[in-house]
Amino acid sequence: MDRSHLAWPFFDEPHRVLASTLDDWCATNIGHASKGPSHTDVDQECRTLVKQLGAAGWLRHAVAGTTNGGAAEVIDTRAICLLRETLGWHHGLADFAFAMQGLGSGAISLRGTPAQRERYLPRVARGDAIAAFALPEPNDGSDVAAMACAARPSGGDYIIDGEKTWISNGGIADFYVLFARTGEAPGARGISAFIVDANTPGLEIAERIEVVAPHPLARLRFTECRVPAAQRIGEAGQGFKIAMQTLDIFRTSVAAAALGFARRALHEGLQRATSRQMFGQRLADFQLTQAKLAQMATTVDGAALLTYRAAWQRDQGANVTREAAMAKMAATEGAQQVIDAAVQLFGGEGVRAGRMVESLYREIRALRIYEGATEVQQLIIARGINSSAAN
Repeated sequence: MDRSHLAWPFFDEPHRVLASTLDDWCATNIGHASKGPSHTDVDQECRTLVKQLGAAGWLRHAVAGTTNGGAAEVIDTRAICLLRETLGWHHGLADFAFAMQGLGSGAISLRGTPAQRERYLPRVARGDAIAAFALPEPNDGSDVAAMACAARPSGGDYIIDGEKTWISNGGIADFYVLFARTGEAPGARGISAFIVDANTPGLEIAERIEVVAPHPLARLRFTECRVPAAQRIGEAGQGFKIAMQTLDIFRTSVAAAALGFARRALHEGLQRATSRQMFGQRLADFQLTQAKLAQMATTVDGAALLTYRAAWQRDQGANVTREAAMAKMAATEGAQQVIDAAVQLFGGEGVRAGRMVESLYREIRALRIYEGATEVQQLIIARGINSSAAN
């Protein structure tokens, strides 16, 4: 993996060491999972990767608080972005496994009580417990304020009824950070966050969802699911704010994962172009190919600059809702273009199951949708621009 961007001023020396060390670890310990859609043992592979990443200490960067197993007191956004970019370059499912540990436990890192942090975060950091983030529902998509899943108080508990869907790690998670309507106010202001252990009565896996890049996904159903009030994260009615704070961290890291996929596609495309002989010369000697490679490289660097600007700004304490949205949009849309171009450079071989670029093509498509589709990022960016203009 090309490490030249590590010299950029966004990073401190520990970031450079971290990325380089993980790159070397990945090359030795994991190979890219370039299997076709028929791959069926994704659950076990994901569990194994979580264990590997935990045992090697990489998951410590996904949680906050050194007393709870974290690498630092607060989550270092640049660190998780570098980790996701590197994992994405090597192994799409390894990136997924790392990211979901962070996203699934992020609300606990940010707003959990000491007891909640002590109970869950060390296990997440070790890879002993698999986390999940349960926000979207069958009928609300990206409109979180339209949430229907409800939690009503009952003595010292809450009783939860409703469904969640497209839940990453659904079916294999040990606990879910769930967002449900508690009704303190209309819309987004009446949502609270809860930790629901996977073995809680009333929680069932209603459906396993298969997608083009095999990942563990599910639809969850809650029926009279009783959860102690002590499992609520933060104040009642603050769930939407907690969800958005969590997404502000990890939305930037989605951009970094897309960046890792794009860098790998550029690498593969360049290797193909410089080795493939056509009409008495290399594919790379054609001006059309050179133009394509130039556009790919420029797209990658543009996405990288937006991604690490957002990560750096957040680590300085800035609000990066707009910048994270810009990074997520540019990196995921750009990666789709770069990967498509790499497939084209491979010709027929580019769509052969098991080829790296074919695997990347399947991996990237979902990133343009999850944690806010590109169109949602455009709305966020526009609101941010309008707000700045008004001030």
